[in-house]
Amino acid sequence: MKLLRFGPQGQEKPGLLDADGKIRDLSSLIKDVAGESLDDTALASIAQADPQSLPEVPEGTRLGPCVSQVGKFICIGLNYSDHAAETGAEVPPEPVVFNKWTSAICGPNDDVEIPRDSRKTDWEVELGVVIGKGGRYIDEADAMHHVAGYCVVNDISEREFQLERSGSWDKGKGCDTFGPLGPWLVTRDEIADPQSLDMWLDVDGKRYQDGNSRTMVYQISYLVAYLSRFMSLQPGDVISTGTPPGVGAGQKPQVFLKSGQTMRLGIEGLGEQSQRTKQA
Repeated sequence: MKLLRFGPQGQEKPGLLDADGKIRDLSSLIKDVAGESLDDTALASIAQADPQSLPEVPEGTRLGPCVSQVGKFICIGLNYSDHAAETGAEVPPEPVVFNKWTSAICGPNDDVEIPRDSRKTDWEVELGVVIGKGGRYIDEADAMHHVAGYCVVNDISEREFQLERSGSWDKGKGCDTFGPLGPWLVTRDEIADPQSLDMWLDVDGKRYQDGNSRTMVYQISYLVAYLSRFMSLQPGDVISTGTPPGVGAGQKPQVFLKSGQTMRLGIEGLGEQSQRTKQA
C-alpha cells in the first residue's frame, strides 16, 4: 500500500493511493498515519478495505508529511561509500547518528525555507525508514519486522551551521522545513529489496544526485538493530539512512541553494517530491 496524508497544514487526514493513482480518504478506518496504525495487524486491516468504497480526494489537494506524530527523526551520516569519498571523509567505523528536529518535518511539495544568514543550504535525497513495531535491543535478524515501510526524505542541510559553527551537526540539519517526507509511505511488502533502489535529485532541471541504495555502508536491518541499542524505537519514528554522492558541498566548485530554485527528487518505487526554495 501507499499511505499518505492530505489537506491543509495541521489539518491533514489519512489517505491511500489506489491502483489508478487516485487518493482515497481513509478517515473512516484510521485516525491518522501514525502510531498504532503502523503495526502489521493494523496495516493488514487497512489492506482489506476496498479502495473504491472510500471517498475520492479532489485532484490537486495538498499532500502533507506521509507520517504523523513522529517521535524521533533519526539520521545517519556518511552512510554511502561514494558520498563519503566525495566529501573526503573516511567511511566511519560505526554509524554516524544525528537528529533532525520534528519541527523540520513538512510535506513533500511544500516550500523549503533558506534560513536567515544561510550561505550554504544543501540538498540530500535519502531513503526514509518508518518504524511500525517498537522495541529495544532488536536482533538484526528480526529488524525488518519492525519496519512499517519506506518514504522519500530530502535531508536539507545548512553546511556552515552543520560543520563550521562548532558543536554537533544538529543545528545545520533541523531548521524549519528541512525535512520533507513523502509523498507516501510505501509498506515494506511492496519493496522487494530496499537495498537496490535508484535515487536521484535535480536542481532547476540539472541532475546532481544519481545513485542507488546498494552503496549504503550500514544497511537498514543493521541500522534498526544498532539504533535500538541506544534508544527505544517507537511506531512512527523515522530513520533517514544517508545520501548518495552529488550534494552541493561535493561539487567543484561547491554549489548551494538560492531563493527561487526548484528541487525535484525521487526514489524508485517510493514516488517523487518537488520543492521551491524561499528566503525565511
